[in-house]
Amino acid sequence: MKWKNIVPILYSTDVLRSLQYYTEVLGFDRKWDWGDPPDFGGVSKDHIEIFFCEKGQGNPGTWLSIFVEDVDELYTAIKAKGARIISPPTTMEWGVREMLVEDPDGHRIRFGHPASHRQQSAPELPPNIRIVDRRPTPAEYRKLITAVGWSTTSDAGMIDSILGAPVFSVVAEDTASGNTVGCALLLGDRASFFYVKDVMVDPAWQGKRVGTAMMKALIGWTETHAPNNSLVGLYTGQNLTPFYQQFGFHPAFGMTLRISQNKDA
Repeated sequence: MKWKNIVPILYSTDVLRSLQYYTEVLGFDRKWDWGDPPDFGGVSKDHIEIFFCEKGQGNPGTWLSIFVEDVDELYTAIKAKGARIISPPTTMEWGVREMLVEDPDGHRIRFGHPASHRQQSAPELPPNIRIVDRRPTPAEYRKLITAVGWSTTSDAGMIDSILGAPVFSVVAEDTASGNTVGCALLLGDRASFFYVKDVMVDPAWQGKRVGTAMMKALIGWTETHAPNNSLVGLYTGQNLTPFYQQFGFHPAFGMTLRISQNKDA
């Protein structure tokens, strides 16, 4: 069964006022209303829908996050129409350029778009961290897997095969301790498809631009060496989507198959 969409229902003290603000100021289209005067109604814009209920449902002060194509363009348009701008577009460290807008009932909307990696300034790494173009050793790789809490394997041969596969890879080295605190691998056929794999940062160094610097190195390599129109893919958890979107990645439909073989059969 496929889930289709989600529609927030916002508390409203005056549905007609809410409809007018979202259409005349924020640029939504008025979709429907119920009652005379209306005490329930809805607006839409492309794939976004929002309902308003007069005092019967929802609570004041709800927060929404809406992604748009260009938040700066939207900012200019709605500011001229008198939108309540709480904060103008700002590029956040989690890879989203966003602004904060308030509606008449105190609901706040985070309008944003993924920040392109080309718009980002060079990552400010701790002075003792350096990014080196090389593969992690099996010992370094196993230590990082343990540190980030991923399932590991006792098969040394499998790790050797994994580390022998990348067309390019980097590690983050702590020059003060001599430890490797991160790695990122890039697999591919060198013709049309590349795959980002095992981007790992020791938890003690997360949030310090180490992962960003390693990803910039990988993407920089593809921009120099990958043929035109090559596709670069990866798998990640939803919570890390904004991190990868800053490098130009976008969600796409995909399917997976896990091979399970009975060795005794």
